[in-house]
Amino acid sequence: MQDPNKGERFGDAAETKEDSTNEPKIYDVTIIGGGPAGLFGAFYAGMRKMSAKIIDSLPELGGQLAALYPEKFIYDMPGFPKILAKDLVANLVEQASRYDTAICLSQKVLNVTKGEDGIITLKTDKGTHRSKTVILAAGAGAFSPIKLDVPGVTDFDDRGVYYAVRDKLLFAGKRLLVIGGGDSAVDWCMNLEQFASKIHLIHRRDVFKAHEESVDWLLRRSPVEVRLFHELRRVEGDEEVRKAVIFSNKSGDEITLEVDAVLLNLGFRADIGPVKDWGITLEGNKVAVDRFMQTNIPGIYAAGDIAAYPGKLDLIATGVGEICTAIYHAKTCVDPDARFKQVHSSGLVM
Repeated sequence: MQDPNKGERFGDAAETKEDSTNEPKIYDVTIIGGGPAGLFGAFYAGMRKMSAKIIDSLPELGGQLAALYPEKFIYDMPGFPKILAKDLVANLVEQASRYDTAICLSQKVLNVTKGEDGIITLKTDKGTHRSKTVILAAGAGAFSPIKLDVPGVTDFDDRGVYYAVRDKLLFAGKRLLVIGGGDSAVDWCMNLEQFASKIHLIHRRDVFKAHEESVDWLLRRSPVEVRLFHELRRVEGDEEVRKAVIFSNKSGDEITLEVDAVLLNLGFRADIGPVKDWGITLEGNKVAVDRFMQTNIPGIYAAGDIAAYPGKLDLIATGVGEICTAIYHAKTCVDPDARFKQVHSSGLVM
């Protein structure tokens, strides 16, 4: 088996052309997005005896977990008290590779159209794909970090000022300033506590968006020096970051912190890109779905962070559940006789 993270494949089904006709092979389901939901969807499709393909714009599987947070511990996946994001991705890839899933990486889907025969054509920047059903599992879409327009930040971009962590050893023995009040900011304090020599956290207000248990750890049990109602004024240094000047947004008083690195966790701007032009009903920057995870176009479904419905929670666990629902109902499109057949892995010879 070749390494799917190098743009290869799980099995021979990765070829998009049939030898006899030179036409794109028609898959039962094509999943746009190779993150956790997409990977589990490929596994579940295999359980339902569906031919499946994953198309992702990134050069590796895993979505944001691989691209932004490979060294971050995940605490809210069932069955794992904690697991590194990169290890969770590896497990999901191994699970999906049980079946002959086609993997097409570094391909951006530009257009999706449904023909009169019901077959859906997907055009990417590298070719054409055909499928009986499609599931959008592209997370929140293309993402870029929200940057801070503060003196010195741009000067030290990626050499002392960071928006993501791909290697925790980069912060070993360093004095670190973390900025933010969401899950990422608090989680990185937890994840880097044993690496950094000192961690400061500043937040512009006193309300955190992180999970309550994590906030309790931060404020009551951690060695992190927390300053609320504080913001970054500027970053100073020479060849490396040496200082961060912060200020109280209540009094205006400044404090200079001796730091070696600054980690900004201000969120990401998401863009679902060409999806906006596919005729799919949207809710803001997300795709509206019904209780079957189906969009307004029959045969096209959505799951994970890109899907929107009342009461939605953007969790990995939610996404993998949603894509099982999507696969189940996609199966009924492909094979109406399977409509009332539910499949449990415990009932299969694996």
